[in-house]
Amino acid sequence: MAHAPRGRFVTVEGQDGAGKTTNLSVIRDTLESSGIHVVQTREPGGTPWGEALRELVLNRGDTDIAPTAELLTIFAARAQHIHQVIEPALSAGKWVLCDRFTDATYAYQGGGRGISLDVIALLEDLVQGELQPDLTLLFDIDIDTSKARARQRSEADRFESEQDSFKQAVRKQYLQLAKQNPQRVRVIDASRSLEQVVREVRSRVNDFIRTVARD
Repeated sequence: MAHAPRGRFVTVEGQDGAGKTTNLSVIRDTLESSGIHVVQTREPGGTPWGEALRELVLNRGDTDIAPTAELLTIFAARAQHIHQVIEPALSAGKWVLCDRFTDATYAYQGGGRGISLDVIALLEDLVQGELQPDLTLLFDIDIDTSKARARQRSEADRFESEQDSFKQAVRKQYLQLAKQNPQRVRVIDASRSLEQVVREVRSRVNDFIRTVARD
């Protein structure tokens, strides 16, 4: 009996207020319109254990978490996420759509917290092995616009409550990752109107679907 072709791994990245939540629905709808079975998930989280760890990481009341403790908690949640959700879905031929993955760790814990990127890379290799996203859409937005949009939503979490210098460092690291991985990471200018952004998102995703079909 032939096995289903391995699925594809699509991730969505960007700072809060960049429109990730809205565009996750657009990406999913675009994929499913092409007959693709999509498993949508998020990080930190994605599993019962991971969601419990997510609460610890994002809890605004905990202001004295050591950066290394934060980093290890996120990778612990990721290890379970890969084991329980991501890898089984990909092996079954399903596509995984994930709100944040390891790029976020490089951006927030590396860029924002100042943790060595080499240390993050060691944990990435330990937890993920060869697993990497096939496509990453990075929603980029300037800090002032990001803050203005975020204020219109729910109460800020620990990361949303950080100083502008932290957020600038996160954005800088995200853009550096995109520069280093041009074949995988597609930067979306999220400061534009929703209609313009959605149009580009659909185009990018459809282009990727066609590329996969040719392989």
